[in-house]
Amino acid sequence: MVNDGVIALIPARSGSKRIANKNIKYLANHPLISYTICSALNSNIFDSVVVSTDSQEIADISKYYGAEIPFLRPAEYATDNSPDFDWLYFTLNKLDELKLNYSYVSILRPTSPFRTHKTILRAWRIFQRSKNCESLRAVEICKQHPYKMWLKKNSTIYPLFKKKILNQPAYNSQFKTLPKIFIQNASLEISKLSVIKKYKSISGKKIIPFFTKNWEGFDINYEEDIALAKKILKSY
Repeated sequence: MVNDGVIALIPARSGSKRIANKNIKYLANHPLISYTICSALNSNIFDSVVVSTDSQEIADISKYYGAEIPFLRPAEYATDNSPDFDWLYFTLNKLDELKLNYSYVSILRPTSPFRTHKTILRAWRIFQRSKNCESLRAVEICKQHPYKMWLKKNSTIYPLFKKKILNQPAYNSQFKTLPKIFIQNASLEISKLSVIKKYKSISGKKIIPFFTKNWEGFDINYEEDIALAKKILKSY
């Protein structure tokens, strides 16, 4: 391994609603989660690549592709409303009990099949070069600008943000005149373990951006995303 004390955690609960069994749904000839497992292993920066799941089926498939599953996640940390921090904190505490200690944690979600080992390596190098950051989070330019978003009250709508650009409401302004806003995607996060324990949060406070390129931040959430992913895969 290139670095000691670095763990990749891949969260893969069984109860996905929008796409049944999403994490193990086949994309081309392999289950979706396999792309993330293989990218993590091929990056060669992790001491362990661990899948956090409540499903024995997902665990068995993950082991086949080379991931570790030292224990299953309790059902209480695998519901639709479970905060990410809950399963993460449970996992880290269980690893501590097993005397498996790490300094850095990278969360790699299995719904981003085009986040390759090169993506992970690029992010890790950026994180290493930043001296004062506590965590890194993948982001991309927001194509649906928040200044053009609306809330509904009774029979009318009103802007989410009451901003003005050149003395005009921002929602009436050209996109190019609006400030650049970035949205997080599901491809990856990196954090110091000390930060997670200190703030009881995945990210801490000093967060640096990792700008994904092309399809690296593509996230599968709906059936139509599967169809698009198959088309993208053919071009890779």
